[in-house]
Amino acid sequence: MKKLLFLGVLLLTIMTSCSSLDTKSQVGIKGNWTIGSVTYPNSQYIKVTSFDIADSQCFVGSSWNFISNNNKGSMTLTNSSCPAFSSPIVWTVTKAGDFTLKITEGDKAKRVTQGYFLKLRNQTETSFELVDNVAVGGKNTEVVYHFQKQ
Repeated sequence: MKKLLFLGVLLLTIMTSCSSLDTKSQVGIKGNWTIGSVTYPNSQYIKVTSFDIADSQCFVGSSWNFISNNNKGSMTLTNSSCPAFSSPIVWTVTKAGDFTLKITEGDKAKRVTQGYFLKLRNQTETSFELVDNVAVGGKNTEVVYHFQKQ
């Protein structure tokens, strides 16, 4: 009886965790993408460091690959006036439109304890936006990464 109860709870947990993901959005992101622009209010005056890597404008032109069947991929900064950076990533999209991102730098995802929570917006077949909320000058500011399909 205990085994049956345990199996039922395990099955319910698996079904609940899988149903919280938005597979349609994830499949729509599958493929190779480039960040066409990064925008936020007062960007001409204030610099924002994105993902604890580099200035947000260094991400313009960066290459991203998203694999939807295993939620892995990669990102590479390609702006020659910025630090070189490339890393594997792990990502998911929830039904609420939350986009989670781990930049693993070659480590196993379960060993990476930090990640980023962004919002997925305006998704089409050829573009989407990821929105990060960061504190800029003591105010909550939306930094918007505009992705274009390659």
